[in-house]
Amino acid sequence: MNSTLLDSADSVLHHKPRAILSVLLGALLSGALCLTPSLVQAKQVTLNSPDNQIAVTITDDNARPQYQVSFNDKPVINLSELGLSFISIGELSDQFKLINTKTNSVNSQWQQPWGEQQWMQDHHNGVIATFSDGQYQFDVEFRAFNDGIGFRYHFPKQHQLTDLAINRELTTFAIPEPEKATSWWIPARGWNRYEYLYQKTPVLDIDRVHTPYTIKLDNGVHLSIHEAALTDYAAMTLDQRRGGILRADLTPWSDGVKVKTQAPFSSPWRTIQIAPKATGLLNSSLILNLNEPNKLGDVSWVEPGKYAGIWWGMHIGENTWGSGDKHGATTSETKRYMDFAAASGFIGVLVEGWNLGWDGSWFHNGDVFSFTQSYDDFDIKAVADYGKQLGVRLIGHHETSGSVTNYRKQMDDAYDLYEKNGVTQIKTGYVADGGDIKRVDENGIVRHEWHDGQFMVNEYLHSIEQAAKRKISINTHEPIKDTGLRRTYPNWISREGARGQEFNAWGTPPNNPSHTPTLAYTRMLAGPMDFTPGIFDLAPEGLDAVNRVQTTLMKQLALYVVLYSPIQMAADLPKNYAKYPDAFQFIKDVPTDWTTSIALQGEVGEYVVFARQERGGVSDGRDWYLGAITDDSQRTLTIDLDFLDKNTRYQAQIYRDGPDANWQSNPYDYIVETKHVTNADKLELPLATSGGAAIRFKAL
Repeated sequence: MNSTLLDSADSVLHHKPRAILSVLLGALLSGALCLTPSLVQAKQVTLNSPDNQIAVTITDDNARPQYQVSFNDKPVINLSELGLSFISIGELSDQFKLINTKTNSVNSQWQQPWGEQQWMQDHHNGVIATFSDGQYQFDVEFRAFNDGIGFRYHFPKQHQLTDLAINRELTTFAIPEPEKATSWWIPARGWNRYEYLYQKTPVLDIDRVHTPYTIKLDNGVHLSIHEAALTDYAAMTLDQRRGGILRADLTPWSDGVKVKTQAPFSSPWRTIQIAPKATGLLNSSLILNLNEPNKLGDVSWVEPGKYAGIWWGMHIGENTWGSGDKHGATTSETKRYMDFAAASGFIGVLVEGWNLGWDGSWFHNGDVFSFTQSYDDFDIKAVADYGKQLGVRLIGHHETSGSVTNYRKQMDDAYDLYEKNGVTQIKTGYVADGGDIKRVDENGIVRHEWHDGQFMVNEYLHSIEQAAKRKISINTHEPIKDTGLRRTYPNWISREGARGQEFNAWGTPPNNPSHTPTLAYTRMLAGPMDFTPGIFDLAPEGLDAVNRVQTTLMKQLALYVVLYSPIQMAADLPKNYAKYPDAFQFIKDVPTDWTTSIALQGEVGEYVVFARQERGGVSDGRDWYLGAITDDSQRTLTIDLDFLDKNTRYQAQIYRDGPDANWQSNPYDYIVETKHVTNADKLELPLATSGGAAIRFKAL
């Protein structure tokens, strides 16, 4: 028998009392290992989660690296392929045998500098499985947590191999009974990047989809397939081959190559979050736990908080980004917004359209943008100094329109200008059709790349690293999808990466009532989103207009709790908040940084209830907040308040839909009321069609 395999079996037997790993050689007969020559060919290793509910089996059956996953002894991923394919050396798949395993177990805590949860528990069992065909070898590292699994490839330096080009990843995810499994998805490799309304279909009906990709199996188990720690690699989409067989489909460079790399290298983690019900996905910490710890050191300069912005007025046609009589980004208008922000307790004001380039056809030619020269009616030093007097920061904005070479050339000077003026946060934009990111290569030739190809994965991260040198945080719009890198680079404070609020101004169709209850279980599983909630003028052109916000006013409040981001925008115009001061009070009060977050109830695309405990703040972390939203179905929820601290009385400040509320005809019917409660109480919350409820539990 192979000595390395015997060593592996001995290691496993040593750890058997902890249920970390079992190596099965041949067939299991009558509870004993039968090592007959005819059965030694197929080797496999089984990795269990700490609670033993999840089991991952890695095997070389059929002389191919494969894996399968079960949850409570029922398959959630059928036997699926592993491997990589290179242009120079071909596929690492056929005739690759499992030759060695190494195991480990981790149970530790780590602290987020900001986040939806202050303390994170990293509890997993791991194995590194080595496959070889006698000439080449590669490792697959698996980790099994109680909330799912992750695995990644390690390709060591070997046979004088240096430069390598991946033309295919062989990873598949085989979904059991795909004709009975429901899924929620947006198309991949499309012109609008990630900005689509989610579709709900059987797994069999998808073609190529983005991740996170959420699935509900016929037995009720929920899965989310995604990736973690995406650096220097192409993003993974999922391409359905045979029915239910989803292949990892990497986004290519303009020349067709998927990944350009060198040995040794490691891939991002392929992740499968697993939960018996929908809310289990929301309470998962898998993605963050698979990322590297903070590389930036002291990041106390990264500041969560709420902000106002010269932004929504452009979308509804009240202002313009470009110069002229309706120019929004003027010195006087910015000072007016800063007055509003200071009075509301906000940390800053975002200003879009201040820099030269917004006149003319900027959408199709981002080379026109200057990131250091302002329009004549905007004085960056004057507004920054004015904000400092009020305790309000200027929040910067850079729109590249996809011309990343132009941005790269100006980046140092642009970030230096912001640093000089005390700007500590920048919203960056990459508005361009998918596959139309413009770069100029080393030979001066224009190339067009995807937002989620390897080139742009590295370009986005470059901006994060350069900003960090100046203690600046980045909020990326039209981004690469989130894969948990905020743990490693905490100044990557938020991003877009889905259909946001602006589609309600001109989207045709705008976001439907089920959009945000779906985002919670799909896009939000990846990480924070700058959705920009808080629109109070829900239908500027009338309730019958096609483009309008399809929610009640109370649902806009609840979004601040449900859709997590450490920076949240009060997105509407100040004059519209003045019409509903009692409702606006919740936006002023709600924090953006949390000690604890718990998803209490919900179903994908239907409704969701989140409770979050404030970190620090005026209550010293004693206050809790709750947000509940629904789709176009009216429903009444009974909320058990056992998440509240024991031996503490609270004043529940409740903002909820009124009895006649309806998003279509009466979105402004709402009730603000207070009750005294403890953790032994229950609350009934009636939600209107596309309605919501927001509660502050103020500790007494």
